[in-house]
Amino acid sequence: MIDTPTDGIAGALARAEGHSPFLRHAIGRRPDIAAWLADGALDAALALAWRGDADPDAPVARRLRRLREGVMMVLAIGDLAGAYTLEQVVEPLSDLADQALDEAIAAAIAERTPGAEARGFAVIALGKHGSRELNFSSDIDPILLFDPETLPTRPREEPEDAAVRIGRRVVELLQARDADGHVFRVDLRLRPAPEVTPIVLPVNAAISHYESSALPWERAAFIRARACAGDCALGSYFLDAIRPFVWRRTLDFGAIGQIRAMSSRIRDHHAQGQILGPGYDLKRGRGGIREVEFFAQIHQMIHGGREPELRAPATLSALAALADAGRIDPRDAAALAAAYRVLRTVEHRLQMVDDRQTHSLPVQAEALDNVAALHGLADGAALVARLAPHVERVGHVYDALDDGSAPRLPRDPALLAAALAKAGFVTDAAATRITRWRDGTIRALRSEPARAALEGVLPALVAAFGAAPDPDAAINRFDALVGGLPSAINFFRLMEARPGLTRMVADILSHAPALAEQIGRRPELLDGLIDATALAAPGDVPTLVGAFAAGEEGEDYQALLDGVRRRVNEKRFALGVQLIEGGRDPLAVAAGYSRVAEAALTVLADAAVAAFEEAHGRVPGSELVILALGRFGGEALTHASDLDLVYLFTGDFTASSDGRRPLDATLYYNRLAQRVSAALSVPTAAGPLYEVDTRLRPSGNQGLLAVSFDSFAQYQRENAWTWEHMALARARPVYGSAAARAALADIVTDVLHRPRAAGEARRAAAEMRAEITRHKPPAGLLDAKLIPGGLVDLEFCVHVAQLENRAGFDPHLPGAIAALAAAGHLPAALGEANEMLTRLLVVLRLIGQEPAPATQALAARACGFTDWAALLAAYAEARQTVSALWRPIAAGIEEETKP
Repeated sequence: MIDTPTDGIAGALARAEGHSPFLRHAIGRRPDIAAWLADGALDAALALAWRGDADPDAPVARRLRRLREGVMMVLAIGDLAGAYTLEQVVEPLSDLADQALDEAIAAAIAERTPGAEARGFAVIALGKHGSRELNFSSDIDPILLFDPETLPTRPREEPEDAAVRIGRRVVELLQARDADGHVFRVDLRLRPAPEVTPIVLPVNAAISHYESSALPWERAAFIRARACAGDCALGSYFLDAIRPFVWRRTLDFGAIGQIRAMSSRIRDHHAQGQILGPGYDLKRGRGGIREVEFFAQIHQMIHGGREPELRAPATLSALAALADAGRIDPRDAAALAAAYRVLRTVEHRLQMVDDRQTHSLPVQAEALDNVAALHGLADGAALVARLAPHVERVGHVYDALDDGSAPRLPRDPALLAAALAKAGFVTDAAATRITRWRDGTIRALRSEPARAALEGVLPALVAAFGAAPDPDAAINRFDALVGGLPSAINFFRLMEARPGLTRMVADILSHAPALAEQIGRRPELLDGLIDATALAAPGDVPTLVGAFAAGEEGEDYQALLDGVRRRVNEKRFALGVQLIEGGRDPLAVAAGYSRVAEAALTVLADAAVAAFEEAHGRVPGSELVILALGRFGGEALTHASDLDLVYLFTGDFTASSDGRRPLDATLYYNRLAQRVSAALSVPTAAGPLYEVDTRLRPSGNQGLLAVSFDSFAQYQRENAWTWEHMALARARPVYGSAAARAALADIVTDVLHRPRAAGEARRAAAEMRAEITRHKPPAGLLDAKLIPGGLVDLEFCVHVAQLENRAGFDPHLPGAIAALAAAGHLPAALGEANEMLTRLLVVLRLIGQEPAPATQALAARACGFTDWAALLAAYAEARQTVSALWRPIAAGIEEETKP
């Protein structure tokens, strides 16, 4: 313990007059009390001080100020002399606050309603006032409550208005300064929602707040709460009602995180006063008073709900109770108690100098030496040396609650802004978002555990978002995601427990706008990533059909559409994540997208057929068959691909259905085709699914949506353009019975193998490519599909070789190229070019056509290259390979069109 001066009361008086302007002034104003002190009669001096010297008829403000002056003076001298223990100083100071509040309340009510009983108005003391540990020059932090039924009011006056007026008068009586000084500064900001609530609250409204929406710090604050003045029965009623909020029956280990978060914020905010020395903050610094208090409160919050004996409000009593119950190490308890006494004693010395609410050792050497001399030490260095072992022990014990291995984002606004700037954020938007999350104003973050879990993942998220191409956009997407969650606790706990998921979410929001938009609309998509199999390749089509069709028994058509959309989009989302995380070759992802689409089409078409048959029956000897073209036919879809479909039906087109409302076959299947397209494309409550493109059907947009096999075969043989046959080169039946699919495949094979005029395929390819260039130019230099030397040119080269040689017909482009290369019709290098361009297309469809540098590295990695420069070099080489083949084809048509 810090040394107690040995020069007695006389020495204390001398030091007070020599080093404390406040006490010197008080001694001069109160010679009657000073005389008793000079005689060493502390008890008599204190009794006289409590009686006060003001005229009993003097205004209450003067009486209270004179009372404070005398009591403070005696307690200070007794403290300086070492005649009073810490408890003997702080408890009378707290009693003084109680008495001042009581008299101020009585006076305020009497002024407004003379003769009325002072009831219906209560004061709840919080903080050191509540635990009867007030220091010199402390303010008080009360909560003011009233009972509308019993509060005295004037005629026709609302109780709410009366309560506020009484409250304002009480505050004025206590803290307004005049020639006699003041009594206590009053801080009312600890009441619920102080920015919007009146300064005095109806008692039942206050109870409702603490039962439903109180914040973590409020729970800790009420460990030291008591009804201290006014209608104490009303105050006790309030405290009894909210006791379950403060003291929870379950072991609450989450309290450690809650209190340490407050402690971290204090350390951040008072960063300059953390290190012992001049300027050290005795209250908020590392190893200071607040950490002793928080250490005790943490353990009280954890265990106090089940062990009432641990609910002691005063810090020293709480430490003793915790040690006696075996909840903390008795050696730690003793060390913390000793340190608390020393720190509080020095804090009193600081405040005695000028009656100023300060907690920091002076920075100036002369001022620090003065504080040391007031206590009886040689100089400031001696004072710091006496504090050092206690500060170090407190800091060590408190830090042991958390090993510090998990970084935390600062809470102080300035430090938070600095941390965000260092991470890569250039605006204030991120700080605004984070503050809003921490405040608990978002539905998903209203609970204490959810906010605690958020703190655990914030550093990793901020680091990842800061490195994103657009940090603000990434954090805004995360804000939308969190805002869409009904509760975030499980999500954040999962992310904290699985750092890989945290990184994954950050990567998605930073680099994949398409996926970020999806989870912004439907955060539940992330649920699909929790399963360990989420990032495995999707199964085959029959397996996926079983998974997608697994709805609730008896669910209606709309519910089935919603359910399929949820399950399909989870798979599509997971495939996109696999691409972003570099866990799968883009070519495999493209094949996965295609299997998912085929399974979705199967389930939804089955449902549409079943619903349609209920109303219209079936067409005997007939069925719906669906042909996939384009990337869907070639099983190489991207995240953004639409589905190129042709609807067909078998049997006699002159037949009719056999249901309640029969339709002829052509009308039947055209309406059914519309139903299937709607099932695939119309957004529902579960979101959108696929865009459907039917323009490759016979006669295009001018033709029927669904045609019979015979009509299809006739059109392809007699009326189709050559470019339509090229489209058929990637045709694949995806819906219908095995027999019907085989029959359709035979039609396609027959059309593709028919003889053609020399140059017909080349001319058709060149004309169609020119048409595409006119109406759909490339979106940029990285448009791997439409750019000269891109995939469109490559596909035309393949189709020309197929039709001219009547060979290599395979809807899968790699298989077609391999067969044609093996036969000597195409160079083998075209296969590598196709793979490179397809990988790039699949990746860029997800991350955007113009990736920023941070995303470029991701794209290169996903495509199998060491860096972006290597990817661009391979891209250029692939385009050169394609252009070398395409140039002669395009040149042929150009030559023919010359005048």
